[in-house]
Parts: sequence; C-alpha cells; structure tokens
Amino acid sequence: MRKELFKKIKYLSLDKRMEQLNGADEDGYPQKEQNMRETVDNEPCVPDGAWIKCDSCGRMLYYEDVQANYDCCPNCNKHFRIGAYKRIHMLVDPDSFEEWDEEIESVNRLEFPQYSEKIKNLQDETGLKDAVICGRARIKGYRLALAVMDNQFLMGSMGQAVGEKITRAIERATRHKMPIVIVTTSGGARMQEGIISLMQMAKVSAALKKHSNAGLLYVTVLTDPTTGGVTASFAMLGDIILAEPGALIGFAGPRVIEQTIRQKLPEGFQRAEFLMEKGFIDKIVPRRYMRQVLGRILRVHGKKGQPDWMSDGTIAEVEISKEAVEPKTAWERVELAREAERPTALDYINGLCDRFVEFHGDRLYGNDPAIVGGIAFLDGKAVTVIGQQKGRNTKENIKRNFGMPNPEGYRKALRLMKQAEKFGRPVICFVDTPGAFCGIGAEERGQGEAIARNLMEMSDLTVPIVSIVIGEGGSGGALALAVANEVWMLENAIYSILSPEGFASILWKDSKRAKEAAEVMKITAGDLYQLGVIDQVLEEPALLAADFDLLIAELKCKLKKFLKGMEGCSKEELVAMRYEKFRKIY
Repeated sequence: MRKELFKKIKYLSLDKRMEQLNGADEDGYPQKEQNMRETVDNEPCVPDGAWIKCDSCGRMLYYEDVQANYDCCPNCNKHFRIGAYKRIHMLVDPDSFEEWDEEIESVNRLEFPQYSEKIKNLQDETGLKDAVICGRARIKGYRLALAVMDNQFLMGSMGQAVGEKITRAIERATRHKMPIVIVTTSGGARMQEGIISLMQMAKVSAALKKHSNAGLLYVTVLTDPTTGGVTASFAMLGDIILAEPGALIGFAGPRVIEQTIRQKLPEGFQRAEFLMEKGFIDKIVPRRYMRQVLGRILRVHGKKGQPDWMSDGTIAEVEISKEAVEPKTAWERVELAREAERPTALDYINGLCDRFVEFHGDRLYGNDPAIVGGIAFLDGKAVTVIGQQKGRNTKENIKRNFGMPNPEGYRKALRLMKQAEKFGRPVICFVDTPGAFCGIGAEERGQGEAIARNLMEMSDLTVPIVSIVIGEGGSGGALALAVANEVWMLENAIYSILSPEGFASILWKDSKRAKEAAEVMKITAGDLYQLGVIDQVLEEPALLAADFDLLIAELKCKLKKFLKGMEGCSKEELVAMRYEKFRKIY
C-alpha cells in the first residue's frame, strides 16, 4: 500500500508538494510551484543547503533549487536521474499506489562469481529487491498498471526478476482490462544472467502482444538511459512513446558504436530529440508535466469523467450570414485556397478540439512536420485528428515543406489511424496540400508505396472517418488523407488531379494557361459536389480569417451530427459504406 511507499522515501514539505503535484488546473498544468525535498533511503545524496555541479552545463547549483525543479537543472534543464519510488511519487495520485510482487528477486542460476553477493549488497544499499517496481495506481483518477525501472540497481539492467515482474504486471493489466505505463531506464540485458536475461525480451514482448490484442493501451516513458535489450523489446513497443528531454536512447551504447566504427558520433546522437526527429518518439515531455500529459492520454482512452456526449440527441445549428457578392471564378477560388492567411490544419484542430496532444513520427524513418496529428476531445468525445500543415511565412513554410508531405508523413498518419482503430476512436482529417513532395529522397523512401498503403488501409478502417478539404487538395497527396466515409469541402477550397499550372503544362504545353485550366478541370467544391466526389460544401464567412470562430461553431455542429449518425453502424457497415462511396464514382 501507499504506507509501504512512504517507508522507502523521506519527505519534507510533503503536504505542500502533493498539493502542487495533484492540484493542477483543468487543462492539466500546475497552478503554482512549491519546493519538494526528498531522497531515497540509503541513496547517496547531498545534504540540504549544499551545492552541486551540473554535469551538463557545468553550473554550480543550490541543491534545494534542483529538488524544487523536479530534480532538473534550473539553468540548462538537464534531467538528473531519480529513483523509482521517487518517480512513482511524482506521477501517481495520493494513496493510490499498491506494489505487486515485491518479493521477486534475481537468482544466480548461472552461478556467476560474486553475483549473489553483489545482489545482496545492492538490496541493502538501495532498499530495492531488483531494478523495477510494479504495481497498480491512479493518475488523475484513472486506474492503470505501472512499472518503473530504477538505474540505481545494476544500472537498471534486465534480468529474470525484472522480466518476470514486468510480465506479471502486463498479464494483470490484461486480465483486469487496464492500461499499462512502463517507465524505462536501463543499461540493457544483465550480463551476469546470460541467456536467461536475453529470453526476458521475448517473454515481455509476447505478453504485450496479448495486452494489445485485447485492445488495451500501453504507454512507455523513456528516461536516461534506455539502451540495449530494453530498447530492443518493450521500450519501443508502446502505442504511445513519451520521453524525457535529453534522455539517451538506443540499442548499442555510444561508446560501443564509436569503438566499432572508429568514428566520433555527432552531438545529440541517440538523445530523445534525435529519436523524435527520426520518427521513433511521439512526444518529448519535461518531467514537471509528465503526470499531466499521462493524465490526458489516459482520459482519452478511459471513461472516468467523460460527459454523456450528445445524450439528448440535439444539435444546435449555426448559420453563417452571407453577403451578396458576385460568383467567384474557379481561378479566384484557387487564389483563395492558397492565401497565406487562410487558417491551417492546426487552427482547425485547436479551434474544434479540447486538450489536443500532438504525436510525432512514423516509427520507421522520421517525423514529417508537413503532417500533424494526435488525440483530442471533440466536446468530450475522444477523436484522432490528422492534418496537412502549411506555414504562414517563409520560415514556417520551409519547416513544413510548404505542406507537401514526404513518405514518413503519410506513414505517420496511417500509424495514428491504426491506433485510432485499435481504441475505437473516429478519425477527422484536414486536407490542405499542393501535393505530395517530389524529390529524390521521397522516391528513395517509397512515396508511391506510402500513398498507396494509405488508400488501401483507410478503405478498410473499422472506425468512422471524415475528411475536410480546407485549402488545396492536390492529387494523390490529398487523396491519401481522404478515403473517408464522408468528404467535405470549404466553398473556396479546391480538389484536383494536379495543379492548374501542371495541368496546362502537360496538356497544352503552356503553364500560363492555368486560369483557363482551372475552369475546365472542375476543381471547385460546387463542381465536385455535382460530380458526387464530395458529400458536403461548407459555406465560408466573407472574411474567413476574421470570422473564423463562426465557421468553427458551424463545423463543430456538423461533425457532432456526423459522428452521432455513425454511432449505430457496425464495423462492417462502416467499411461497406466507405467502399460504396468510391465504388459508385463512375
């Protein structure tokens, strides 16, 4: 019980700290900061009032300031390593942690010299039986299974006791239909246990597969360091992977790599930021906000506190007043669709949704900023939102590649869609791209395959999908997010086989005839509605950027109505409906 946890930790100013840790505002962020001073029993520590040196920036730090800053350097934000019980205290609700399988400890089955004595000495020094603490708890009121590794015990290496405790925790979570969060810190497999340690990688991974097959959530939190067999098994298998800033994450350690290739590694190699850039981490979360972010994730996947969404079945319609204006030409709509001030996908996501948590990476190669996505609430209903994102100026457009996705962007989108399918969340896509990026790297990484895979997998997704063309809908690059049960378009958006300039160049060998091409291509919302390609045209205010709130209010009503209408459909009906929508375009 929690009293057992208290035995492991010394607390000063505990009541104030717990109030701060658990008294966050409605959005999940702390209302104010107060000091916390705590040390693990028998853990080497500096007495209160002493100075310590940060091994990252070299600054001398007052120890109380470090403690008050979640054991992070106040100058450079270096996240110092902390013990498992201390981390549990930072993460879970008061009086909610109950430890499991505390009695399990490693056995020297290989009769490795001095190993038994080393284990006994570490147990006496740290108060731990081995390198992981498992149990059940609540975070923000949501129940979960929790496993937290501790690098004080043989650098958090994974032996038979660690593997067995984590496996049992996963099995309990599966039986009781609970999510599981595993906080990793490890040097890898435990050498003194040889092949027995290696087998734990397969055992834990197999248990996680059963947990996943049951449709349950698994979140990993990667802390410094996470390497070796832990990285190559359960650390990288989370439905959602979070990491602390600056954490060392990799399979082989940096020293081993340098010795093998006889080259010096670049700065930042294998750090959390490097892993997120390469597409393997969803989000980097500072320690002070980890509990709040985990609470948001658990809320999306849980039931506690969610309102009875649209229980009365009523929807308040919103009308957008229209000024009498001359009909716009197709080219005028092209220009409006491309306006720099036109709201972007993130504008729609943040305007429509509450508590949006953005995730990153395709888990294969990289993170493409041209596609954004994550989880959020639409008036209390959990949804997955994905959008093609442009910038508002040159700097932002360069960062977002002018809204032209690479293969890793489409693979990130598909990963999030498959995650939504696992947890039964509807998918809302925002389409706004001149087209998929054309480049050497994109072709080398399989641009065509990535788009084709999206088309096929979206056609068979067993949750509702609605796609909204909010600006440009260019070619297959747009279609890769638009195989939906319904496709909507803003009235000044465009959706086409390619740009009018490209059309004119190919057919007429003259890109200057783009205006003429726009008229004959039938690319406006009105034209496409008549052709049966889209299902709904959304009226825009006369000044879209200025009256964006009006459009958001109308769009929210329409989305709620759409999702309410999909609630009674079976998985098979959703797939059949989507198939028929595209099958009848002839």
